[in-house]
Amino acid sequence: MAKQVKLIAERRTAIGRSAVRKLKASGAVPAIIYGAKDKPEALQVSKRDIGTILSHASGENILVELEIAGSANRLALLQEVQHAPIGGDVLHVDFHAVSMDETIEADVPLEPTGTANGVKNFGGLLEQSLRSLSIECLPRDLPDVISVDVSALNIGDAIHVREIPLPSGVTTRMPPDLTAISVLPPTVEEEPVAGAVEAPTAPEVIKEKKEEPEAAAPGAKDQKK
Repeated sequence: MAKQVKLIAERRTAIGRSAVRKLKASGAVPAIIYGAKDKPEALQVSKRDIGTILSHASGENILVELEIAGSANRLALLQEVQHAPIGGDVLHVDFHAVSMDETIEADVPLEPTGTANGVKNFGGLLEQSLRSLSIECLPRDLPDVISVDVSALNIGDAIHVREIPLPSGVTTRMPPDLTAISVLPPTVEEEPVAGAVEAPTAPEVIKEKKEEPEAAAPGAKDQKK
């Protein structure tokens, strides 16, 4: 299940580019929390602390208990992290407030495990059509990944959404007949027939069109000397 971590946050009152520059110079990162029944609130968190959380995350979904000075702790899902295109520094963080007794929606990575029999023994190709699964669950049941054993798959076999074993408390609304993982037959390249010689292609000859003689003018007669 997704690990719950704690993070100290402070309310942010100064808004604007100059305020953000000063914030970053002090080693902090601007953030915002929204969702639930409260209005969006501007926050700031330590650049070092958020970097540590991201580097130790075992999945894409991270539950954070925000310790905000002067208010009760708030549980949130780390919704989005903006990185600098050069250097990768964290520029901004979005938190989505959740409640422990309310269902949340999340996309969880789908991870095939084992080696398909059709791949191992018959040279087939494993194709993963779904990289993640959209799920619903309570925050405490949120998984890091959803694993699927593919070892029994032969060439032409497939695993559909309805056949994916979901952890306890987890459901999905995705179409049950949607193919998630399949094994394709090996790709065979046609080899040229031995001794076959390709006939040379004759160059295209474009003949010049002969000019037709001009028709004599009506009524014209030959003149004799």
